[in-house]
Amino acid sequence: MDSRFLQLIFPPKCTLCRKFLSQEETDLCRQCRTQGPEFKKSKRNIPFIAHWTGIWYYKDDVRSSIHRFKFGNARRYADVYGRILAVKLQNMELDSFDIISWVPISWQRRFTRGYDQSQLLADALSKELGVKPEKVLRKIRSTPPQSGIPDAAGRRANVQGAYKVLSPGAVAGKRILLVDDVVTTGATASECARMLTIAGAKEVNLATIAVADHK
Repeated sequence: MDSRFLQLIFPPKCTLCRKFLSQEETDLCRQCRTQGPEFKKSKRNIPFIAHWTGIWYYKDDVRSSIHRFKFGNARRYADVYGRILAVKLQNMELDSFDIISWVPISWQRRFTRGYDQSQLLADALSKELGVKPEKVLRKIRSTPPQSGIPDAAGRRANVQGAYKVLSPGAVAGKRILLVDDVVTTGATASECARMLTIAGAKEVNLATIAVADHK
């Protein structure tokens, strides 16, 4: 079916606020593109992560958008997030990696949801940066959602030992970009990076759609 006809029936909407896009707009409406809660840079260090960044703060329309992506089968959002995140990494000169991978969810959660949202994001980002995505981690222990644990210490304890490096030889000496959907305290990404570092990774970096605002 002709794409122009499809757009007449299903006009494209802004990925964040869901307003209809004009012909001049792509992915985001003008207001969300210029006034969205853009994540600048955090002074917060995440253990075992060399550099990290995100697109937005995790609030308002961004939060709703990610909820649709994770729980509402809005898989197509991955391409939008991937394009925007690639531009941010390129602008920061953080777009050169040996491996692009992702923070995996448990097989139980993937079975229930039908997909791993962070893997979709890594796939989309890889297309933009020209680096083939590789699965380097497996979640070997199902854990309660981090969002239900209020304190940082509890989140660290919750994910300790929950991830395994699939092939240490494949990551040894490599610069790795880990991709995740949301960073709150950074406990999950830190644990993944710790395991990769133990396996011999040269450097682990992190890119995410959104970051919880701790200001």
